[in-house]
Amino acid sequence: MKRREFITLLGGAAAAWPLAARAQQPERMRRIGVLLFQAADEPETQVRVKAFVRRLEELGWADGRNARIDYRWAAAEADRVRRYAAELVALAPDVILASGATTVSALQLATRTVPIVFVNVVDPVGAGFVNSLSRPGGNVTGFTNFEYGLSVKWLELLKEIAPRMTRAAVLRDADNPVTGGQLGAIQGVAPSFGVEVTPLSMREASEIESAVTAFAREANGGMIVTGSPSALRHRQLIATLAVRHRLPAVYSNRVFVSGGGLASYGPDTLDRFQNAAGYVDRILKGEKPTDLPVQNPTKYELTVNLKAAKAIGLEVPPSLLARADEVIE
Repeated sequence: MKRREFITLLGGAAAAWPLAARAQQPERMRRIGVLLFQAADEPETQVRVKAFVRRLEELGWADGRNARIDYRWAAAEADRVRRYAAELVALAPDVILASGATTVSALQLATRTVPIVFVNVVDPVGAGFVNSLSRPGGNVTGFTNFEYGLSVKWLELLKEIAPRMTRAAVLRDADNPVTGGQLGAIQGVAPSFGVEVTPLSMREASEIESAVTAFAREANGGMIVTGSPSALRHRQLIATLAVRHRLPAVYSNRVFVSGGGLASYGPDTLDRFQNAAGYVDRILKGEKPTDLPVQNPTKYELTVNLKAAKAIGLEVPPSLLARADEVIE
């Protein structure tokens, strides 16, 4: 080989080495935190998380290959929420998925810089998480659970299931302003339905049991259970009391009905987690939470539990069953 040809070959090979080295470099590992208010063994939440992960994979993010997902399950314990929020922030994630206002609040105390994408938050502006829905203005954005006007649908649904109902107990957490907004929406339209509303507190189990028992002593009653961490924590007790006292009850989402409640109407549970994966993807690719508008739900689901209806001694109208997205038998 001539000297000139050898030098040319050597130079070409040297130029190719950096390209080959770069091609062999592993993908940069991105870190995603997930903070959930529920317990790890809760089937409904597991389904939602799997939908989130599956959507991430469709967008090119695989746990263990180019992403690491760190989970924390608070099991409805406020102390755990605060502790786990601090733990996740200490891991320096690129973005955190947060489910529920309690988790977002804890995370904002821990960081004002790590991007946070939330689901299952009713009023993020009122809670101070964002400046506005269109321009969040900080490190937080996401997908709301529902608007206060949805609460009216719960009363409509309860009246359709139990036409003779004239008294509605509205279970809410008096310390939670969100449930106060839901109660207010129901109270505003109750007279047009010929229904008297009785607010009941659901902070403590003993308080719930005594209040529901007292309410059930009079006839033609029903219950609406507003959406809150307290409702999730006490949902089994509430469903049991509804059956014991033969009270038709309507809930804010499917998790209550799968656990023994009568009926629910609320946003599609999987849709929000799948949409949240889309925002996580966009943040990992360089977009900022402040530029991603908070979105309200667009898909809703009606779920009815016929086993619960039978236990209460209630026949669900066929027209309602025909509209239901899911009927549990």
